[in-house]
Amino acid sequence: MPEIHLKYGHSVIPVEYDESRFTVLRTSEDSSALNDVELGAKLDSPIGSKTLDEIVKDGETVLFVVPDATRRTACGQVINLLVRRLIANGTAPHEMAVIFATGIHRAATEEEKHEILTPFIAQRIKTLDHNPRDLMHIMRVGETAVGITVELNRALTEYDHVVLIGGASFHYFAGFTGGRKLICPGLASAKTISATHKLAFDCEKHDRRAGVGTGLLDSNPVHEAFVDAASFARPAFAITTIVNDEGDAIDLYCGDWLASHRAACDAYAGRNTIRIPEKRDLVIVSCGGWPYDINMIQAHKALEAASQACNDGGTIVLLAECSEGLGHNDFLNWFFSADSPELAKLLCESYQVNGQTAWSLLRKAERFRVEILTELGENETHLLRMQKIDERMIVDRVRESSGYILPLGARVMIELSEEDQPALRIANVRPIESV
Repeated sequence: MPEIHLKYGHSVIPVEYDESRFTVLRTSEDSSALNDVELGAKLDSPIGSKTLDEIVKDGETVLFVVPDATRRTACGQVINLLVRRLIANGTAPHEMAVIFATGIHRAATEEEKHEILTPFIAQRIKTLDHNPRDLMHIMRVGETAVGITVELNRALTEYDHVVLIGGASFHYFAGFTGGRKLICPGLASAKTISATHKLAFDCEKHDRRAGVGTGLLDSNPVHEAFVDAASFARPAFAITTIVNDEGDAIDLYCGDWLASHRAACDAYAGRNTIRIPEKRDLVIVSCGGWPYDINMIQAHKALEAASQACNDGGTIVLLAECSEGLGHNDFLNWFFSADSPELAKLLCESYQVNGQTAWSLLRKAERFRVEILTELGENETHLLRMQKIDERMIVDRVRESSGYILPLGARVMIELSEEDQPALRIANVRPIESV
């Protein structure tokens, strides 16, 4: 029988499966990683903008905004090219800085900064941290179209040019990551982050708001609020990558911060949407390993994808190491609620960003039987309404059952095929493959 290696943290879980009973859902073959010359050519062909070399003049300062350690975006390779180009163009190293768009998440460690930026950049370019509750470094800059107060990191106003460097991937209520998200929520105050995220939830229906969902940008109120907030930072240039399983850049879109990000999202969706003819009673899903399963808040994205392929009442087996636990100190408190309706009521009475993820996770735990291979303790998985299992139980599941295997759950979106479409978009499904 064929064997698939399901990523789990920094390791893999080997699983043999019968291809007549299990279908492996995975996107088409990744393109090879782009080398510096190929990336450079893409940087020379911006969308709706001059090149960065043409934008930045002698003596002007540049602030690079980059993701935190939970994203794989090939940021190091990209920023190395940009810094070297700008230095060759006359910009001094001390006229550049990097800020980490961590939102409400923890700051990047020194080791992570070297991993994100490469040691060459981390040792030569000034780095800044963001704290959404540090009023000394937060300033009010305006309001969104719906009246949300926008408070951003002061550093965004202290440099002549703001350059965004991120990656495109699916997000379960913002539609996609990258672009405007590097500013809001990435560099926004806790107050602004909470208010913009709250737009994802309809407190009258106790459900997601219309227009909110994976892969949705048009008429998505959260995306629109993020764009409104980010516009106050006046980004001069944006770069959005698409990466392969190893985190290497296989494509890059740059230029105008709105147009180039939208082009990257369209390309990402084309590559990473999987259409299936039916839902099944069992879905085995790996987040894709570290950093996609670094904590439960991040791992929820893979659970979201798996839920689109599983029948109500079915079983989802989730591989999520969660080496850094749940992801936030208050996350588990939401699960003392009796059920998701009670949690939704509490969320609307006293909204918190992580409460919405908790509600979404609890809804899935109520709709499906969720079994989890994880480093979380049984007291935690019990409150999450999940059953903790071991590796042997996964092997037994595959031996005795049938269903889908989803090896990169955090990176894909699942859709049911329309009746008049082919049963499977074959280009996006590899039935026998190791990860």
